[in-house]
Amino acid sequence: MVSKNLLSINNYFYRRGGAEVVFFDHNTLMQEEGWGVVPFSMQHPENLPSDWSEYFVDEIEYGRNLSPLEKVQQAGKIIYSFEARQKLSSLLDAVKPQIAHAHNVYHHISPAIFPILKKRGIPVVMTVHDLKLACPSYKMLRGGKVCEECRGGAIHNVVRHSCIKDSKLLSSLVYAETLIHRTLGLYSQHVDRFIVPSKFYLEKLVEWGWPRQKLVHIPNFVELEGGTRECSKQDYVLFAGRLAPEKGLDTLIRASAASGVKTLIAGSGPEEAELKSLAVKLSAPVEFLGFIGGAALFDLIGSARALVLPSVWYENAPISVLEAYQCGTPVIGADIGGIPEMILDGSSGTVVPAGDVSAWSEALSRVKLAPDNDLKEMGKAGLALAKSQFSRQEYRRKVLDLYGELMNNAG
Repeated sequence: MVSKNLLSINNYFYRRGGAEVVFFDHNTLMQEEGWGVVPFSMQHPENLPSDWSEYFVDEIEYGRNLSPLEKVQQAGKIIYSFEARQKLSSLLDAVKPQIAHAHNVYHHISPAIFPILKKRGIPVVMTVHDLKLACPSYKMLRGGKVCEECRGGAIHNVVRHSCIKDSKLLSSLVYAETLIHRTLGLYSQHVDRFIVPSKFYLEKLVEWGWPRQKLVHIPNFVELEGGTRECSKQDYVLFAGRLAPEKGLDTLIRASAASGVKTLIAGSGPEEAELKSLAVKLSAPVEFLGFIGGAALFDLIGSARALVLPSVWYENAPISVLEAYQCGTPVIGADIGGIPEMILDGSSGTVVPAGDVSAWSEALSRVKLAPDNDLKEMGKAGLALAKSQFSRQEYRRKVLDLYGELMNNAG
């Protein structure tokens, strides 16, 4: 019998990326604990079925041909969605949650919903999946390099540098969004606690002025009940993710060309054509597989000599690292953001300087030449690390403790 309800909020209601993996896995965990999970999301053709979909906000997708009026309406929703407020109010009339837990809401649902929850006395938790709370463009990345110019509230820099897709118009829209959200305190005054999956992100947010007492470090988790998958190692390393500038894939391709190590790239994104052209130009042994998910992706990860994350931005706590450990595969990751927290250098994998082609070439060569037994031992070390620091049990305990504290305070 359901004794408590969780309002679980995220822009997308299908497994689109890492944030959605956390969102759905969290929902499943709470259902196993006997909670009723009530999702609030956006309408989308790829959404999974839900009994609550009638309350979802209308779809907003970028890059489509819209009339001038539609563009204005969409811009308004991005900044402050009255539709989301109205639909959430109707949903709350139908069901009373004890806790609301938000994931990614900006640009689609918008944080305009948070005052509604506060007014009804519902505690609000938000998982921080990126750096949007500090950086208007959420990446702290400009021109392929880390940028922290907006620290101290200088958010006009997002317009000055055209940080959003090199567009003054889009950057101005995001500037207005950030200014309004901060002026109204939509995050700072209406979210009770922020769950931060990496220690790096927690400290970075504190550096940028967020009060430490509102931040709670709870690492993401991975399902480890069945142990690692048994796969024989093949002759390749694997990148799995979005093909975007912040992922450092140009470094990986250059390192692959220099070392001669076969590299598989599973994913799609805005840099795909450019990266393919670079691989051809360098005669790099790189294969682009397109998007791959589910069991096929886990088979690829399990058979890889290593999963590689050559990122050049402040990654948070990539789910792909935990998926590699789940498959018994070591990880080669850049020394940036939260990635080093997830790798025991020399044991579960290797930490390499971000953007350093020579160092990446050497790391790829080492993993290519490593005996399979050594890779197996590294996989075991990764599994042990995941069990000790990224387990479902630890995540459940910390989240339920947080929920209990907030419900007691509200009660």
